Amino acid sequence: MSNPTLTLLGRGLAAGGVAGLVTGLFSLLLAEPVMDRAIVLEEARSAKAEAAEHAHAAAGAVAEHHEELFSRSQQHFGLVVTAVIAGLAMGALFAVAYALVHRRTGFLVRAWPRALAFCAAAFVAVALLPGLRYPAAPPGVGDANTVGERQTLWLAAVVISILGMLLAWQLYVRLAGKAEPVRHGAVFLTGAATLAVLFLLPGNPDEVPVPATLLWDFRVLSLGSQLLLWAVFAAVFGGLGLRAAKRAGSPAPAQAAPAQDVAAAGA
Repeated sequence: MSNPTLTLLGRGLAAGGVAGLVTGLFSLLLAEPVMDRAIVLEEARSAKAEAAEHAHAAAGAVAEHHEELFSRSQQHFGLVVTAVIAGLAMGALFAVAYALVHRRTGFLVRAWPRALAFCAAAFVAVALLPGLRYPAAPPGVGDANTVGERQTLWLAAVVISILGMLLAWQLYVRLAGKAEPVRHGAVFLTGAATLAVLFLLPGNPDEVPVPATLLWDFRVLSLGSQLLLWAVFAAVFGGLGLRAAKRAGSPAPAQAAPAQDVAAAGA
């Protein structure tokens, strides 16, 4: 008999690879044109800055010319490859987290609804809530001296969001004997409180000097790519779980008792 943990890891890698490929193609077809517009604006700003520097240079000085290391075609190919690699890494981490949460009730019990719920929580924790506090910015925007500060703020937002989702999950489990509106309300209030805490963090240290339309398009597509990533991942991961449960003769999701299952998961 195969190791269930390794099988779960295989499900995570398969789902992550498919989700990464789909998201990479989505970004290539829809987000890259927006990024190209942002890059043109950034190059125009850089050209103005270089012209100002050259104006103050000594006569006869040779101006440096920086050639592009990779062409845009190579960058587009690298975008898809990077998305697949990131998806595989995400799938492995997701499988580990899923195994830790559901180790007592089994990995194949209610595989479909669990996959949807787990992926929805992950999307909210690592993409939606941090993205509401620190929206994505086009490439080339921001001072190079503040990169470390911006990365620290983003990481802090992700950690706070994950802790908020863990708290919401614990409340949902511990309120297993209450009515569903009470449990759902507790989860909603926890999410709202987490978002409020995020807005206590310092704001973005850099301005975003790009047209509002371009900035809006870029941020919507960035969030949309994350939503697509987790939706595809949930569908593949949950679908593989359903197939594995059917082969193993596990009970169908509809036959399991939700309240008892949730209480057991939190035990």
